[in-house]
Amino acid sequence: MGISAADISQRIVEAVLAQKLAPGARLGEQQLAMLFDCSRTIVREALTRLAARGIVTVSARRGWYVIEPSPDEAREAFEARRVIELGLIRGQGRPPEDALARLNLHLQQEQAAVQGDDVGTRSFLLGDFHVCLAECLGNSLLADTLRDFTARTTLIAMRYQSSHDAALSCQDHVAIVAALAAGDSARAEALMAEHLASVQAALRLPADTDPLQRLREALAPLPSSATSVAFDPAEPAYLGALL
Repeated sequence: MGISAADISQRIVEAVLAQKLAPGARLGEQQLAMLFDCSRTIVREALTRLAARGIVTVSARRGWYVIEPSPDEAREAFEARRVIELGLIRGQGRPPEDALARLNLHLQQEQAAVQGDDVGTRSFLLGDFHVCLAECLGNSLLADTLRDFTARTTLIAMRYQSSHDAALSCQDHVAIVAALAAGDSARAEALMAEHLASVQAALRLPADTDPLQRLREALAPLPSSATSVAFDPAEPAYLGALL
């Protein structure tokens, strides 16, 4: 049995969560068809599904590519996650033992990944925690929704150069599960709110929505000291000094 559009969609979302596909990455239909050994029709169906989910987009000039979230879209994505995840936790009783066992296993995998050097696995597990939590709290529909929003916030973190510490995220997840295991949903909700706020605060979002901000910064005059450095032929030249 060949690969399906759903399989391709899943692989692309997983690659985003693992930070293996960056914002703006082009997704050529022909290349994907060759990679997955399937027809372009199946690839197009997968990409159309992802476009409906807000993960990829298409234009007549560029074709299919991974979204590049704007600052406003970044803020909206985190607001949506707050509404979903805090509402999911609110009023929850103590999860069943099998759910807690699954969450704790996920945390063990996170902790091992944080200590290792596989950035892709670490990124995937940190994002997938939120999907796993929704599933363990018995809401598969919200788990699917969170998977897409988590993929978007992963792209946001990549585009806006997040400085958030992976180890700190893992510690936050441990504390949230501990609160749920103690039956303290109010504390778990507060911890989740703090966690999402800290992740958002680590983004380097532009201070305003000036459409010329990047170009303005790039073309700003250099400091006088930077333009008055004398060239010494005895010193080794490098490309940056010649531009």
